[in-house]
Amino acid sequence: MCCGRWLSSKWMDKHRMKNQYMCYVLLVFISINVWGGSPVWKIAKGSHQLYLAGTVHVLAQSDYPLPVAFDEAYKASSVLVFESDMAKIQSLEFQQAMLQAMVYTDGRSLKSVLNTRRYADLSALVKERGLTMDMFADFKPSMLMLTLTMLELKRLGLGEAGVDAFFHTKAQRDNKSLGQLEGPGQQLAFISALGEGRENELMAYALEDIKALPVLMGEMKRAWIKGDLGELSRIGIEPMRKAFPNMYNNILVKRNANWMPQIEKMLTTAEIELILVGALHLAGQEGLLNQLEKKGYGLTNLKNNETSR
Repeated sequence: MCCGRWLSSKWMDKHRMKNQYMCYVLLVFISINVWGGSPVWKIAKGSHQLYLAGTVHVLAQSDYPLPVAFDEAYKASSVLVFESDMAKIQSLEFQQAMLQAMVYTDGRSLKSVLNTRRYADLSALVKERGLTMDMFADFKPSMLMLTLTMLELKRLGLGEAGVDAFFHTKAQRDNKSLGQLEGPGQQLAFISALGEGRENELMAYALEDIKALPVLMGEMKRAWIKGDLGELSRIGIEPMRKAFPNMYNNILVKRNANWMPQIEKMLTTAEIELILVGALHLAGQEGLLNQLEKKGYGLTNLKNNETSR
């Protein structure tokens, strides 16, 4: 997760696009049990434990204060672990790398990779938002998808920092130790490769989601607050898994597999960690919670204090 700016262009500066938003707007958010109560779980085995929390990366001011379970886990933890190094992502070097990776530099353009119908659909939406296609001529579809989604979320009043940024700032202020599960370069590679070779399908999928955002985000946040991972899966995961199985595999399944050994290692130390990841990573047969349960760790939903199974 990230805070600060990913792109240094004047257009991005004008709209104040925070990197954390652009990085994971697709990952804001399928269930092994009917767990509920909050998005925060305590993971334990023997005398070792940590906290694993599902997050939303873009929120409204009215979404604060966060559920009390977050505060309980934060107070009990000495180390906060995020998906990525949020401080490094704010650097000028990373902004430049992001810009280079997300904009065509090989002679292609958005118009050249989209068919006539998809380009027309996209142009119509851009015009409705008071923008022009000239602003996005060199954008890759994945970049434009994230940009338009963020603009739409901001239009809906969802422009505040999400859970990750909130706790990153708080942890720095409280002098808590910080950690991450992957490097910024890994995140950038995932995003840059989104929809490669299937640009028209990706844009069609994105345009439908953008139009549905007013209802979709409300449903997602209500399910997230309750820790209803099954509902989040139905709303946010299953459409992506069916339409873009490679995307689902790359941004969720593979990353969960990469993170599991690190999480298990944390469960052998004396420190108590609070790990904050996009809520989708917690759920499903290949989700972190299911993998941890299969390995014999105890899972407890923090709010209602009910253990699974």
